[in-house]
Amino acid sequence: MSDQHDRTTPQRFTIDVPQSTLDDLRARLKQTRFAPDLDNEDEYYGISTSYLEPLVEYWADGFDWRKAEQRLNAFTHHRVDMAGTPVHFLREPGKGPAPVPIILSHGWPWTFADWLKVVGPLTDPAAHGGDPADAFDVVVPSLPGFGFSTPLTKGDMNYWKMADIFHALMTDVLGYEKYAAAGADYGALVTSQLGHKYARHLYGLHLGTDLIPGIFQDDRFWDLTGGQRIPDDAPARLREDLLQFDATYASHVAVHMLDAQTLTHGLNDSPVGMLAWLVRRWKKWSDRRGNFEQAFPRDHILTNATIYWVNQAIGSSIRVYRNANRHPWKPEHDRQPQIEAPAGFTFLLGDVYPPGVRTPEERIAAFENGPTRPWFNPVNVNVHHQGGHFGPWENPEAFITDIRETFRKLR
Repeated sequence: MSDQHDRTTPQRFTIDVPQSTLDDLRARLKQTRFAPDLDNEDEYYGISTSYLEPLVEYWADGFDWRKAEQRLNAFTHHRVDMAGTPVHFLREPGKGPAPVPIILSHGWPWTFADWLKVVGPLTDPAAHGGDPADAFDVVVPSLPGFGFSTPLTKGDMNYWKMADIFHALMTDVLGYEKYAAAGADYGALVTSQLGHKYARHLYGLHLGTDLIPGIFQDDRFWDLTGGQRIPDDAPARLREDLLQFDATYASHVAVHMLDAQTLTHGLNDSPVGMLAWLVRRWKKWSDRRGNFEQAFPRDHILTNATIYWVNQAIGSSIRVYRNANRHPWKPEHDRQPQIEAPAGFTFLLGDVYPPGVRTPEERIAAFENGPTRPWFNPVNVNVHHQGGHFGPWENPEAFITDIRETFRKLR
């Protein structure tokens, strides 16, 4: 085989972190200097020391990474070099008369593990009470710069570059002539770009977040409010929701956009600092009406945190935000809608986005009357009460049902 063929042939991959890396992690955890934390029982100032300390103690002395590896390795993993960018992905074949290939893209601070609850039901519907005709060949990559899709060799990775890589993965490497794509959070940006640039190769899209290409490119790219103040005459409920939205999402966007590498130095050196930054997002972004500890067991939290730590992925994952601005998106065509591929949506009311929404009817109206609607060709829009920003993990049944429904119309 030629060298080029070798680089683009997927190799079976088993997750097996060197023991020396785990020993170093444990030693760092045991040497943690926990911060004084006065008057923060309600986490008004951020993740509290009283919450963090027992989690860190469990990470050091209770959490079993080798058991986590066994659970993850129950799936079939591969890695492939895509023109210098390493891409890790799991791939499970569908069991049905005509499985449709689908690529599932995660967000930040997710890992591929946040999609794992849906893999079995999508690949083998009959084994999970479904119709074999709804089967998919499922591909779940780690976004480049995340998890085991590391280390990057170039510092310019962003969502539209990821879309090019994932299209090449599905078509050139895995040989699918046509495929489906689903994504949420940052993965929704990747998926939307696939639907914009590669629509003729797609059965369609399914999104957990109605994000569109070109985001983070205006003059206030670091400011989710766009510089707009809450109107003095805003109704009380809208005011409350806008304040909660800002408190939930504003800090991470601003810091990731303006000081990514400065933050990285601390988080890449301190597993506890990294854990605190990640857990703050998981807690604040999860279902605002739910029970976080039930939705995010500590073993899942620490599995994801360990994936970030052992791959030194925190910095390259954070940088994809600023790279959306530094390397701006440019449209491939001027047709309308810009995202031509038919699209389904799963919206969860536990998310604080969009502000002012509390009911399914309000959520659908916010989409239908909002700025993203003209970009899409919607064929299936559903709203569910349970779940926040991490939809496939928090409410996998909604995503399983809705993805099947979307592509039942498009196969």
